[in-house]
Amino acid sequence: MAVALALAFLVAASVCARTLGGGGRRHGGGSGSAMVAALPEFLTASVLATVVGVQLGWLPALGWYGPQWTILPALALGLPAGALLGRLLDDLLPGAFAEPWALAAAARGIPARRIASQAVRRCLPALLPNAGLFVVGLTGGSVAVEQIFDIPGLGRTALQAAIAQDLPVLQACALALVLLAAVAAVVTRLAARLLIGPALRDGGLSSPHRPAPPARRSPPLLYAVALLGVVALGLPRDPLALDTRARLQPPSWAHPFGTDALGRDVLARVGHGALDTLLLASAISAAALLAGLLLGLVPRLSEPLVDTVNAIPPVLAALLVTAVVGSGGATPALAVTAVAWAPLAAHTAALLRQERATLHVTATRALGAGRWYVLRHELLPAALLPVTRHALLRLPGVALALAALGFLGLGAQPPSPEWGLLLAENQPYAERAPWAVLAPAAVLALLGALAVTAAGLRIRRRKAVGVGQPRSGARELAFR
Repeated sequence: MAVALALAFLVAASVCARTLGGGGRRHGGGSGSAMVAALPEFLTASVLATVVGVQLGWLPALGWYGPQWTILPALALGLPAGALLGRLLDDLLPGAFAEPWALAAAARGIPARRIASQAVRRCLPALLPNAGLFVVGLTGGSVAVEQIFDIPGLGRTALQAAIAQDLPVLQACALALVLLAAVAAVVTRLAARLLIGPALRDGGLSSPHRPAPPARRSPPLLYAVALLGVVALGLPRDPLALDTRARLQPPSWAHPFGTDALGRDVLARVGHGALDTLLLASAISAAALLAGLLLGLVPRLSEPLVDTVNAIPPVLAALLVTAVVGSGGATPALAVTAVAWAPLAAHTAALLRQERATLHVTATRALGAGRWYVLRHELLPAALLPVTRHALLRLPGVALALAALGFLGLGAQPPSPEWGLLLAENQPYAERAPWAVLAPAAVLALLGALAVTAAGLRIRRRKAVGVGQPRSGARELAFR
């Protein structure tokens, strides 16, 4: 966990490097980081173990005997986590560079490197709650990675205890995860309060949300056309047709994505699986966004729930749902929905905590605005768009959580073409037929790029016409 978290911070820094070097000016839509964030952890682990560990022999691929054995699993966990953290930080940096202190510092000739470091410090309080969630998630949510690298970790131990119905071991693992979540939450909240300082109490903060120039429409359009093209080409094909004479065939005109171990067309299975995976992931993301926004409005109620829920990996949540309602097609959806709202609630609470301490909210209250007016016209517009963007960034992650459950045998069952099951079925043949694994993984990465570029287009376009800009409520109330 520690090595993966350090690598995640390095990846996040590389994602934000161009924005920091450009004084807050963003130079792209973040498609590359979105694709990295959309890579399945178990797929990355499989590729690293096969290529780096077995074929090249650079690092050990199996076991747990010393520092060298931590590098490959830490890369598998840290790359997607760091890409997501980097995207969240990169979304906050332009607003920090546009605050009065940054403009005054630049006018006085303060070195750009020092201004950039203070801009990162200004953005950290809104990011720390999610960083605390990653700490626990890297520990309890790495079951598939621990399975692949044969690591006797806490998540794998809890999964084995749950399957074997070893209640004392399962209770001990759950208690350890809950305690870790509580400690991480306390540390991150204290750090956020220390970074903000007395401005949080005195209402002296500036709103970090500023109008941004319109984003280019071409990247999300290209990604959407490519994704729809794959689905359209795959739907007319039969995803269940077997041809044992064409097992593990490479891509060709007859099979553009090749065939799997049973001779089934991979393009057909990816296209048909898109309907189930995308619709289910979209519905779960929408439900998580609504729950996260509502619970983030009441942090005293939601913060203990967030700490507890985040301590339960989706795999254990799936086992608990199975024990309560039984196994079935709805089990993975219920399990992922039960834990997907926690990061969004933490993000909402962190944003609102800072927004309540801004000058324009203080002015609005001084002009006689009531609690509901401030909530509707000042607080919600400031939190809705960033949290919606966060939910879109996590849309591929929801699909990955469903895929991970399918990979571990807790999700969709054969012969379903669900993407997670496709990755699980073809993962043992990754060395011999990499196209069977890379095709669904590439479509997942394409989904991540589409989500982040579409989210940026929507936020910037709405802000450009004045929706959700700071001090609008105070001006409207003053005119009244």
